[in-house]
Amino acid sequence: MKRNILLRLFTPVTLAVVILGITSCDKNDNVALFSVSNDVELGQQVSAEIASDPSYNIIPESENPEAYAYINAMVDDILNSGELAYRDEFAWEVTLLKDDNTLNAFATPGGYIYVYTGLIKYLETPDALEGVLGHEIAHADLRHTSRNIQKQYGVSLLLNILLGKNASQLKQIAGQVAGTLSGLSFSRDFEEEADAKSVDYLGATDYACNGAAYFFEKLLEEGQAGSTPEFLSTHPSPDSRVEDINALATEAGCDTSLSGKSGYEAFQNSL
Repeated sequence: MKRNILLRLFTPVTLAVVILGITSCDKNDNVALFSVSNDVELGQQVSAEIASDPSYNIIPESENPEAYAYINAMVDDILNSGELAYRDEFAWEVTLLKDDNTLNAFATPGGYIYVYTGLIKYLETPDALEGVLGHEIAHADLRHTSRNIQKQYGVSLLLNILLGKNASQLKQIAGQVAGTLSGLSFSRDFEEEADAKSVDYLGATDYACNGAAYFFEKLLEEGQAGSTPEFLSTHPSPDSRVEDINALATEAGCDTSLSGKSGYEAFQNSL
């Protein structure tokens, strides 16, 4: 009750002063009302929600340790690129989801990464998969979901979280993210940021730094551009994204030749 009275007593000006007093810029120079520790806690709760939902059809690591070893090594290459702001703060935990008909992947706050078998089997080269992983890791590292949450839920609820009244609110948000992937659909600007970061990440690995472009190129070749999965939204369009990603790679001067890494076909077949 006291908390509600306190919030009602704030004028817009004084509320703004309070917010400015408890917020700061994060490592990516974005104004952050939702804190990094909130990201970590929310990610843990979303991960628990997904783990308890049989519709996600999680492949346990104990059932296919070889597949997990392969994709974890791919993620580690990105994490060790030196380009992540929250390399040490977030979990960066990968989970494989069994659904050969779904071309999808997503990453939650706190660095929990989910990849569908349909996407892995669709992508013909490890460079393309690495590009998608880079894109998803970028969404988490740039805290895009948190920035969405700041807009979606408003100041009052986020102040409750910041003031320690967060148990039920964070659980509610976690349930919505896990149940509907709410907050994981991003604006054009966020998609472009993630594409650009993917190039940066892969530029420091042995993979083609424009790996993400291969996914869009395949969609275009097969006439499936209109069915681009939500995780790599249709805005901007796939052909535009191919051009933009390749232009960024050219500007960066990074290697765009396919890596030719071995073991990818065996990895696909193991799923």
